[in-house]
Amino acid sequence: MIRIHTVGFGLLLLSSHAFAQTTYKLPATPKTVVVGFYSAGVPPAIKIKSGDTVEIGTVSGNAKRLAESGAKDIPQALYDINEQVKDKGPGGHILTGPVYVEGAEPGDVLEVRIKKIDLAVPFAYNAFRPGSGFLPDEFPYSRMKVIPLDRERMIAHFAPGIEIPLHPFFGSMGVAGSEGPQRLNSTAPWYHAGNMDNKDLVAGATLYIPVQAKGAYFEVGDAHAGQGNGEVDITAMETSLNGTFQFIVRKDMHLRWPRAETPTRYITMGFNEDLTEATKMAALEMIDFLVTEKHLSRDDAYMLTSVAADLDITQLVDTKKGVHASIAKAIFTPSARTTQ
Repeated sequence: MIRIHTVGFGLLLLSSHAFAQTTYKLPATPKTVVVGFYSAGVPPAIKIKSGDTVEIGTVSGNAKRLAESGAKDIPQALYDINEQVKDKGPGGHILTGPVYVEGAEPGDVLEVRIKKIDLAVPFAYNAFRPGSGFLPDEFPYSRMKVIPLDRERMIAHFAPGIEIPLHPFFGSMGVAGSEGPQRLNSTAPWYHAGNMDNKDLVAGATLYIPVQAKGAYFEVGDAHAGQGNGEVDITAMETSLNGTFQFIVRKDMHLRWPRAETPTRYITMGFNEDLTEATKMAALEMIDFLVTEKHLSRDDAYMLTSVAADLDITQLVDTKKGVHASIAKAIFTPSARTTQ
């Protein structure tokens, strides 16, 4: 039996007793977003139980500037959020949430299954500004480019003769850093996950985040239609997306840093102001994963990381640089595979 009714802020509730879980819809509105931070110091936009699913809407950018640059079909919610949300910063990302997950406690892990991602608008944009990006001295001015999206062919029309395949993902997914009003800047990724800009976290991927505050306080935003590793001018193909997420509280996992997996690969991450240190962190996390989950000796884990894992620069522009290490699931026999 499925029942439909409305709760809080116009959220649509679908209750399915057959599957012992609930699916919610959480649109982006001035009352269901925060701008620029992750924190447990704001009221949750929604409270759910472990195992529940939430369809979350996100928006990005400045509506007036997008309109001036030629964008069409800009969501009214983006205008409303730009005009009505006054409590902002220290970062600038529009994040939908927080999602409070009952039963999540510090020391647990929040498993976030990314079930589905849909493009919400027919355009993306890329922009840079003075002092930003990886090459600020080379481009000391501002520019914005609106990029039409073909949602049927799943390509972006970047310019005549240039079509880019779309791989939508959320650049920022994370939790509160601690109990109370502390605000973690939405700009930099860290132990709470946040602005990872990892283009591998598309639909079908799963993110594991160490819980720091009771309820976790998950937020999501910085929607991308696609991105190059590095994100060198500080933006990707920024857009608006709708994502479907299932949240599971893991009492049996204990992590220091976020990890992820796709249907084909395991992923560890490193974040640091120094690129070398970020790389070391990603590699050490992969070694730890192989020791803990695959039961290799530390020496063998180091060797396997060298011969089978890939280290990629995730992004270079978000204060803390990001590197991720990934290793193919296919190299492990069934008896060696992790139970994650």
